[in-house]
Amino acid sequence: MQMIETTAKTVEEAIELALRELDAERGEVEVDVVSRGKAGILGLGSEPAKVRVTRLEDAPDIIKVTNEVLDNLISKLGVDVVATLAQAENEDLGGPVFEIEGDDSGLLIGRRGETLRALQFLVRLIVGRQLGTRANLMIDVEGYQERRYKSLANLAQRVAQRVAGSGHPITLEPMPPNERRAVHVALADHPHVTTESMGEGQSRQVVIQLRQDGT
Repeated sequence: MQMIETTAKTVEEAIELALRELDAERGEVEVDVVSRGKAGILGLGSEPAKVRVTRLEDAPDIIKVTNEVLDNLISKLGVDVVATLAQAENEDLGGPVFEIEGDDSGLLIGRRGETLRALQFLVRLIVGRQLGTRANLMIDVEGYQERRYKSLANLAQRVAQRVAGSGHPITLEPMPPNERRAVHVALADHPHVTTESMGEGQSRQVVIQLRQDGT
Protein backbone atom coordinates (compact mmCIF):
# COMPACT_ATOMS: atom_id res chain seq x y z
CA MET A 1 0.00 0.00 0.00
CA GLN A 2 1.16 3.54 -0.77
CA MET A 3 1.42 5.88 2.23
CA ILE A 4 2.53 9.50 2.40
CA GLU A 5 2.52 12.28 4.98
CA THR A 6 1.60 15.82 4.04
CA THR A 7 1.34 19.11 5.88
CA ALA A 8 -0.71 22.21 5.14
CA LYS A 9 -2.51 25.06 6.85
CA THR A 10 -5.56 22.90 7.53
CA VAL A 11 -6.34 19.19 7.70
CA GLU A 12 -8.55 19.46 4.62
CA GLU A 13 -5.77 21.09 2.58
CA ALA A 14 -3.28 18.45 3.71
CA ILE A 15 -5.67 15.68 2.65
CA GLU A 16 -6.20 17.27 -0.77
CA LEU A 17 -2.42 17.47 -1.29
CA ALA A 18 -2.06 13.80 -0.43
CA LEU A 19 -4.89 12.79 -2.75
CA ARG A 20 -3.25 14.62 -5.65
CA GLU A 21 0.12 13.01 -4.95
CA LEU A 22 -1.42 9.54 -4.71
CA ASP A 23 -3.75 10.20 -7.67
CA ALA A 24 -6.58 8.80 -5.57
CA GLU A 25 -10.17 9.54 -4.62
CA ARG A 26 -11.35 9.88 -0.99
CA GLY A 27 -13.01 6.49 -1.12
CA GLU A 28 -9.68 4.86 -1.96
CA VAL A 29 -7.66 6.07 1.02
CA GLU A 30 -7.43 5.85 4.80
CA VAL A 31 -6.66 9.14 6.55
CA ASP A 32 -4.85 9.39 9.88
CA VAL A 33 -4.84 12.94 11.27
CA VAL A 34 -1.45 13.18 12.98
CA SER A 35 -1.93 16.82 14.03
CA ARG A 36 -4.73 19.31 13.48
CA GLY A 37 -2.24 22.16 13.72
CA LYS A 38 -2.51 25.47 15.55
CA ALA A 39 -3.43 28.89 14.21
CA GLY A 40 -1.17 30.80 16.61
CA ILE A 41 -1.48 34.47 17.45
CA LEU A 42 -0.50 36.98 14.79
CA GLY A 43 1.35 34.20 13.04
CA LEU A 44 3.41 33.33 16.11
CA GLY A 45 3.36 29.79 17.48
CA SER A 46 1.39 28.44 14.54
CA GLU A 47 1.81 24.82 13.49
CA PRO A 48 0.72 23.18 10.23
CA ALA A 49 -1.79 20.34 10.13
CA LYS A 50 -0.29 16.96 9.35
CA VAL A 51 -1.97 13.86 7.92
CA ARG A 52 -0.84 10.36 7.03
CA VAL A 53 -2.74 9.06 4.01
CA THR A 54 -2.65 5.42 2.90
CA ARG A 55 -4.00 4.25 -0.44
CA LEU A 56 -5.96 1.01 -0.08
CA GLU A 57 -5.14 -1.68 -2.62
CA ASP A 58 -8.70 -2.98 -2.76
CA ALA A 59 -11.28 -1.20 -0.61
CA PRO A 60 -14.03 -3.54 0.73
CA ASP A 61 -17.58 -3.00 -0.51
CA ILE A 62 -18.68 -1.60 2.86
CA ILE A 63 -16.15 1.24 2.52
CA LYS A 64 -17.12 2.04 -1.06
CA VAL A 65 -20.84 2.00 -0.33
CA THR A 66 -20.52 4.01 2.90
CA ASN A 67 -18.50 6.67 1.13
CA GLU A 68 -21.21 7.01 -1.50
CA VAL A 69 -23.99 7.12 1.10
CA LEU A 70 -22.20 9.73 3.24
CA ASP A 71 -21.40 11.94 0.25
CA ASN A 72 -25.03 11.76 -0.87
CA LEU A 73 -26.41 12.58 2.59
CA ILE A 74 -23.96 15.45 3.13
CA SER A 75 -24.92 16.89 -0.26
CA LYS A 76 -28.64 16.69 0.54
CA LEU A 77 -28.14 18.25 3.99
CA GLY A 78 -26.27 21.17 2.46
CA VAL A 79 -23.64 21.29 5.21
CA ASP A 80 -20.03 22.38 4.73
CA VAL A 81 -18.29 19.16 5.82
CA VAL A 82 -16.24 16.37 4.27
CA ALA A 83 -16.21 12.67 5.22
CA THR A 84 -13.01 10.62 5.11
CA LEU A 85 -12.11 7.06 6.04
CA ALA A 86 -10.22 7.14 9.35
CA GLN A 87 -9.82 3.36 9.83
CA ALA A 88 -10.40 0.66 7.25
CA GLU A 89 -10.89 -1.93 10.01
CA ASN A 90 -11.42 -1.11 13.67
CA GLU A 91 -10.58 -4.17 15.78
CA ASP A 92 -13.30 -3.63 18.41
CA LEU A 93 -15.96 -2.61 15.91
CA GLY A 94 -15.16 -5.17 13.23
CA GLY A 95 -15.60 -2.59 10.51
CA PRO A 96 -14.54 0.84 9.23
CA VAL A 97 -14.57 4.21 11.01
CA PHE A 98 -15.37 7.40 9.09
CA GLU A 99 -14.53 10.92 10.28
CA ILE A 100 -16.51 14.02 9.32
CA GLU A 101 -14.85 17.43 9.53
CA GLY A 102 -15.67 20.94 8.38
CA ASP A 103 -17.14 24.30 9.34
CA ASP A 104 -20.62 22.84 9.96
CA SER A 105 -19.43 19.83 11.97
CA GLY A 106 -21.18 21.01 15.13
CA LEU A 107 -24.54 20.76 13.39
CA LEU A 108 -23.98 17.04 12.85
CA ILE A 109 -23.15 16.37 16.49
CA GLY A 110 -26.21 17.95 18.06
CA ARG A 111 -27.15 18.07 21.71
CA ARG A 112 -25.17 15.42 23.56
CA GLY A 113 -24.44 13.68 20.26
CA GLU A 114 -28.09 13.01 19.39
CA THR A 115 -27.78 14.16 15.76
CA LEU A 116 -24.61 12.13 15.30
CA ARG A 117 -26.30 8.97 16.63
CA ALA A 118 -29.23 9.51 14.27
CA LEU A 119 -26.86 10.03 11.34
CA GLN A 120 -24.93 6.87 12.18
CA PHE A 121 -28.15 4.86 12.51
CA LEU A 122 -29.35 6.11 9.12
CA VAL A 123 -26.04 5.37 7.39
CA ARG A 124 -25.87 1.88 8.89
CA LEU A 125 -29.46 1.21 7.79
CA ILE A 126 -28.91 2.35 4.20
CA VAL A 127 -25.54 0.63 3.81
CA GLY A 128 -26.86 -2.57 5.37
CA ARG A 129 -29.80 -2.67 2.96
CA GLN A 130 -27.56 -2.06 -0.05
CA LEU A 131 -25.11 -4.78 1.00
CA GLY A 132 -27.78 -7.17 2.24
CA THR A 133 -26.02 -7.65 5.57
CA ARG A 134 -25.42 -5.94 8.92
CA ALA A 135 -23.21 -2.87 8.48
CA ASN A 136 -20.64 -2.66 11.27
CA LEU A 137 -19.30 0.87 10.90
CA MET A 138 -18.89 4.03 12.96
CA ILE A 139 -19.35 7.66 12.05
CA ASP A 140 -17.46 10.26 14.09
CA VAL A 141 -17.48 14.05 13.83
CA GLU A 142 -14.35 16.01 14.74
CA GLY A 143 -13.31 13.20 17.13
CA TYR A 144 -16.48 13.63 19.26
CA GLN A 145 -17.14 9.89 19.69
CA GLU A 146 -13.54 9.19 20.67
CA ARG A 147 -13.54 11.97 23.28
CA ARG A 148 -16.93 10.81 24.59
CA TYR A 149 -15.76 7.21 24.99
CA LYS A 150 -12.65 8.33 26.87
CA SER A 151 -14.80 10.51 29.14
CA LEU A 152 -17.15 7.58 29.84
CA ALA A 153 -14.22 5.26 30.58
CA ASN A 154 -12.86 7.77 33.12
CA LEU A 155 -16.32 8.19 34.67
CA ALA A 156 -16.74 4.43 34.92
CA GLN A 157 -13.43 4.05 36.76
CA ARG A 158 -14.29 6.82 39.23
CA VAL A 159 -17.72 5.36 39.97
CA ALA A 160 -16.21 1.88 40.32
CA GLN A 161 -13.91 3.19 43.04
CA ARG A 162 -16.88 4.63 44.93
CA VAL A 163 -18.82 1.37 44.62
CA ALA A 164 -15.84 -0.70 45.75
CA GLY A 165 -15.37 1.58 48.76
CA SER A 166 -18.99 1.85 49.87
CA GLY A 167 -20.37 -1.48 48.74
CA HIS A 168 -23.46 0.25 47.34
CA PRO A 169 -24.41 -0.02 43.64
CA ILE A 170 -24.58 3.17 41.55
CA THR A 171 -26.82 3.64 38.52
CA LEU A 172 -25.56 5.88 35.74
CA GLU A 173 -27.72 8.18 33.62
CA PRO A 174 -29.60 6.68 30.63
CA MET A 175 -27.29 6.13 27.65
CA PRO A 176 -27.59 4.86 24.07
CA PRO A 177 -26.30 1.31 23.35
CA ASN A 178 -22.86 2.34 22.09
CA GLU A 179 -22.15 4.40 25.23
CA ARG A 180 -23.38 1.68 27.57
CA ARG A 181 -21.04 -0.71 25.80
CA ALA A 182 -18.14 1.70 26.40
CA VAL A 183 -18.85 1.55 30.15
CA HIS A 184 -19.12 -2.25 30.12
CA VAL A 185 -15.81 -2.55 28.24
CA ALA A 186 -14.06 -0.08 30.57
CA LEU A 187 -14.92 -2.19 33.63
CA ALA A 188 -14.86 -5.66 32.08
CA ASP A 189 -11.64 -6.60 33.88
CA HIS A 190 -12.21 -4.66 37.11
CA PRO A 191 -11.39 -6.87 40.12
CA HIS A 192 -14.13 -5.61 42.44
CA VAL A 193 -17.16 -4.47 40.41
CA THR A 194 -19.36 -5.67 37.59
CA THR A 195 -21.81 -3.90 35.28
CA GLU A 196 -25.33 -4.62 34.12
CA SER A 197 -27.76 -2.82 31.82
CA MET A 198 -31.27 -2.34 33.18
CA GLY A 199 -34.44 -0.65 31.96
CA GLU A 200 -36.15 -0.38 28.59
CA GLY A 201 -35.60 1.63 25.43
CA GLN A 202 -34.12 5.10 25.83
CA SER A 203 -34.33 4.78 29.63
CA ARG A 204 -31.88 1.87 29.72
CA GLN A 205 -29.06 2.48 32.24
CA VAL A 206 -25.84 0.86 33.42
CA VAL A 207 -25.68 -0.29 37.04
CA ILE A 208 -22.23 -0.63 38.56
CA GLN A 209 -22.19 -2.99 41.56
CA LEU A 210 -19.91 -5.19 43.65
CA ARG A 211 -19.05 -8.58 42.24
CA GLN A 212 -21.24 -11.25 43.82
CA ASP A 213 -18.21 -13.30 44.81
CA GLY A 214 -17.29 -10.43 47.15
CA THR A 215 -13.88 -9.76 45.65
